[in-house]
Amino acid sequence: MTLPDDDFDPDDNYAQEAEGAESEDAAGAEALVWQLLLVINPGDEDAAMRQFEAFQDALGGGDAGDVDVPWLLKDVIDWKSGFHLDESETGALIDCINELAARFNLAIDWGVEDPTDDAFLGSVSATELLVTAHDQLRLDGYTLWTWETGTDAVAGWMTLAADDEAVRVIAPALGIDARRAGV
Repeated sequence: MTLPDDDFDPDDNYAQEAEGAESEDAAGAEALVWQLLLVINPGDEDAAMRQFEAFQDALGGGDAGDVDVPWLLKDVIDWKSGFHLDESETGALIDCINELAARFNLAIDWGVEDPTDDAFLGSVSATELLVTAHDQLRLDGYTLWTWETGTDAVAGWMTLAADDEAVRVIAPALGIDARRAGV
């Protein structure tokens, strides 16, 4: 019996993959998008499916590998299971995070009687609000995530704390620099 000449070389980084690798990468990107949508819609597969369908519609039959996935995802999850706001819009940030938390019957204690009060909103930064929300959500077993937008906007989503490791694996694979809010 003769062994094949193409012994596995762990250092070649799969340099001799099949010609269909590009379509597999696009399929892989869509699979990762689906996994992320499941994680940011904990227990709500229907919402994840609607958002995935919106993602595929936005692709218009193209490959996920040919688009800027974070920005396309931003559009399909905004105010549903994620947020993307200018950091100066502290009132809208409170509203959006409250809405995300309410999906799971959670409430954020912003540390003031009226978080919509102009004096409060003028005295607090988006970063401070994200830290407060993150700390409050951790008490209930959730994590508030943000991702680097490269702009003056803050963006992110909420997951179960048990899914922290999944986010740490999936997000970078999609080109998303995600981290726990306020960290």
